[in-house]
Parts: sequence; structure tokens; C-alpha cells
Amino acid sequence: MNRTLITTILLTLLASSPLGAQRGDRDEKEALTSGRPAPPEQTCYDVTHYHLKIKVKPEEREIQGTLIMRAKLLRKTDRVTLDLNEALSVQEVALTLPGADGPRVSEVPFRHEDGELVIKVGKPFKAAEIKTGGEFELAVTYGGRPRVAPRPPWDGGFQWEQTPGGAHWIATSNQMQGADLWWPVKDQPDDEPDTMQIEVLVPEGLVCASNGRLESVTTEDGWSTFDWRVSTPINAYGVALNIAPYETITREYTSVAGDTFPVTYWCLPGNVEQGELLMEDILKQMAWFEATYGPYPFRGDKYGVVETPHLGMEHQSIIAYGNKYKGNPWGEDQGFDFLHHHEFAHEWWANLVTCRNWNDFWIHESFGTYAQSLYTEHLKGPEAYRKRMAEIRRGLRNRAPVAPRAPMSTTEVYFGDTGGDIYNKGAWVLHTLRWLVGDEKFFLALRRMAYPDPSLEGTTDGSACRFSDTEEIRAIAEEHTEQDLEWFFELYLRQPELPELEEKLSGGTLSLHWKTPEELPFPMPVEVSVDGTLHRVEMKDGKGKIKVGRAKEVIVDPNTWLLKREEKAMRRRPKR
Repeated sequence: MNRTLITTILLTLLASSPLGAQRGDRDEKEALTSGRPAPPEQTCYDVTHYHLKIKVKPEEREIQGTLIMRAKLLRKTDRVTLDLNEALSVQEVALTLPGADGPRVSEVPFRHEDGELVIKVGKPFKAAEIKTGGEFELAVTYGGRPRVAPRPPWDGGFQWEQTPGGAHWIATSNQMQGADLWWPVKDQPDDEPDTMQIEVLVPEGLVCASNGRLESVTTEDGWSTFDWRVSTPINAYGVALNIAPYETITREYTSVAGDTFPVTYWCLPGNVEQGELLMEDILKQMAWFEATYGPYPFRGDKYGVVETPHLGMEHQSIIAYGNKYKGNPWGEDQGFDFLHHHEFAHEWWANLVTCRNWNDFWIHESFGTYAQSLYTEHLKGPEAYRKRMAEIRRGLRNRAPVAPRAPMSTTEVYFGDTGGDIYNKGAWVLHTLRWLVGDEKFFLALRRMAYPDPSLEGTTDGSACRFSDTEEIRAIAEEHTEQDLEWFFELYLRQPELPELEEKLSGGTLSLHWKTPEELPFPMPVEVSVDGTLHRVEMKDGKGKIKVGRAKEVIVDPNTWLLKREEKAMRRRPKR
């Protein structure tokens, strides 16, 4: 989700206003959130498949649905827990267990309050037929009026809007508050289903664009059913419904991996001409992304973009796009659609590579933000790249670690002190890492952070999808740059303060010294321009020197590679 340049404003708005329904007796002041500490009733099972069948009733602003969850039991238990917002009610829960004479289905008791759906599976889970590692199914029938999004996509839920022509225009967004705003789910970032089926019933005449590949559309009694199949793992917040009388623009795209898949844009009636122009931009961006990070990960399904009434979101294979064809609404137009590019980056950095916990969410947002800078450089050259980095440099806060070691929820990450640093500061960390290791090693490491094993680039079955964290990203960087980078990650990501570069010019020698919080080691080399000639000054133990003699001009860090305490670049003439 793109908040570049307006991050601070949005965080202020969100922090100063209510975020909707509360968590009851857990904490009346705690806002809706995602990725809360998982109770034992959730850690005892692993989801393998979701089948969500949902009827969307625009006139009533209601939904009715059934969620069938297939899961593996990790340890014995007498109850399991799902998450579901209390605005919705549960009518029935059925449990299916394997048996000698075939599956056994039984209705089971449940308790639904404070956003938790606690299902009492009881003795069957202790019986011999459901051993640890065995599969079971739960079918939850539910419905009601889902939470209306107060400020989508940052404060999410359902949007019940109208197109300019007066037709229904509906969208979901729930990254911050969790997918449980509108369907029963294990709302934890580290448990994704291997596959998913999404069946959506909408009034005839409307179209539903969702995740995965469209298997069929059937119409009966005034209702159209869109059957979508997701063939790879998918994070819960990436599941989305988008409903309107859409028109489609489709191109067949041949990947660098050699296979062909559809690229489709669902646009509102009347926007086809603008959509055609956007499609050309999308295809150009696709070519760059594949060349930089490796093949588009979800070629077995599709790449989809859909016009939404909210700004945008990285819903897997169905990117929400509400930029209104403006290019870059936050700054100088760089010749491409900034909003789409950021959300597109998340297909690699969020959907292919997913953080295990929200405390490592910089992996999603920083890599997406930095991709915009790299693409700017690709189109317009190094000066435009540096200008772009200077723009996002102004958004740094440095109040909390970008990658704290302790697990966190979405509320703590987005609305705490870290805030926009998971976008902007993390992007600068990558920028400085590029200077440290050099372009050749940096871009190889970047690609391996997406696809650690080159053989995974040819797969389409979801085996390339993985969970990651800061330590894995560091290990990959170290492997492919052949450098020990613990000091780099420790200073820039594990604590908030920036290093300070002290400079002293005396007797024709420039002395440099890194001053760091708690005297952390920081042997970061420094670039120095001496009368226009660039020199790399190594900084063993955080100190270095360079002879500048009677140079007319000396500039420290002339190309602004270094993430450090902000100060004017050094431009000095040696004393005579």
C-alpha cells in the first residue's frame, strides 16, 4: 500500500481518529488490529485450504457466506479459534473428520464474541482417527452487515459506493484491521492456505474481480456466481472482492520464464481509453520487474488490476487501483504510474515473500518503495534516482527500530513510532547497501532475496512462495556479497538512531570518524570527491583518512549514498 510522501499526514489523521469497533473485554481502548498474539487454539493447527462462498447483497449492504477451512492438526486440542468481527453473526459450525466408513460430519458448539470464534471440537480431536498431522474441516455459516470502511484502505472494511453512472461499486480492503472484518479466518501472517477457492454471488449485471484464475461464471435466478481459484499460497489480507459493471482489457504476456499468462485490467465503463494507456504502462513495468527480481510469481493464475473506489492495495493477483490515471499524485511525474508500480512490487515483496510477523513488515513496504526509485533510475537516469531518494529522505522519523525483534501487530507497526519508516527509511537502507556492496553484487542479492534458489524461478505451483524475516534477508545479502553485514543491519534496522559522520580537515588530510549510538561498530566506507575525482575511503573501526593536498574542492558523500544524520554535504577548500 503506497503512502509515500503523505505517510506522516495519514498517520496523524489515523492516530487522531477512532479505528472502528473495539475488542470488548480484551481492551476497550485497543483498536481493531491484525496479527495479535496467537492463542493456543490457533497455534494447534495449520491451514491448508480455504473455500469461501459469499453472497453480496448491495441493496441491503449485507453478506451471507460459508467458509470451509481445511487444516492439519499440529497437536491435540479440544477447541480451535478463528477470527471474525463481531458485526457479523455465526449461524452454524460443522466439523468434518475422517472415519473408517468415510467422512463424519457433525454440528459443534461455538462461542463468538470480542472478535473471536471459539469452536469446541471436543472429544473427536482426541480420538484415534484425528492424529496429529491429520486433516479436518470446519464449515462456518455466517452473515450480516460487515463493517463499513471509514477511511479505506488505511481503515478498512466494505465499501458500498456507486460508479459515475449510478451502478453499484463495491470493494474490500483490510490490511490494517484484518481479513476477519468480513470472513472467518485465522488472522495470522504466518499461516497461509496452500490454495483457495472464492465463490462470489452478485446481482446479475455486476462483475466480481477477485484473486486467482476465473474458472466459471454462471447465472441463475438473477444472481451471477464467479468462481475464482487461487493455486498458490495467499496471505489473508490479500484476499479481496471488487464488484462493479466492469469492462476488461486483457493482454497475453510471455514471461522471462518462457510461459504465457493473462494480464487483465478491470475498469469502469467509460474508462476504457484511459485503461488502454494504463495497460501499456503495466506491461512495461512487468518487463522491468521480471528483469530485476525474477519472473512474475503468480503466472499460473493471472496478473490482474482492478479499478477501485479506494487508492490501492496489494491484493494478490488482483491489485486494487484507485489512482485515477494521475501518474504520481505525490510529487513530480516520473513518466509512470507511481501507485500501480508500488502495489505491483508487492507481488514479489508481500505475496511471494511474506514476513512471518508484522515486526518485519519493512520487507514488504521498503522493497516496494525502493522499487519506485530503481524504476525512476531505469527511465530517467541517476540524477532522477537521487532526486527521488532525496524526496523520501525527508519522511524519516528515526523514533523506533524499522525491524524490532519482538513480534508486533498492525496497530503497533503502523500507528506506533515506527510508522512510515518501514517505507522510507527501509528504502534508504537498501540504497546505502547498494553503495556498500556495489551494483553487481547488490542486484544479484536483491534477486536472490526474491528467489533464493534460481530453480524456483521456473515454478508456477506456489513452491516459490515463502515466509521470511530480517535475519534471512541479511543471510542472503551476506551470501551473495561475501561480506559480514551484521553491523549494517544492527545499526540501521534494529535500533532507531542514525550514525553521525564527523569530518576534520588538517594539513592536507581529511579525517573521517563515524559516531554511532552506544558505540555500535560501523565500518561504512565513505565516498569523497577531490576536485571531481571520486575516492572510496575505507573506514576500518569506523575511522578513515584521505590525502587531499591543495585540492580546490572536497565533497564528502557527493552522491548522497549514506544514510546518516542529515547535514549539508561537505564542500571545503583546504587551508593554505
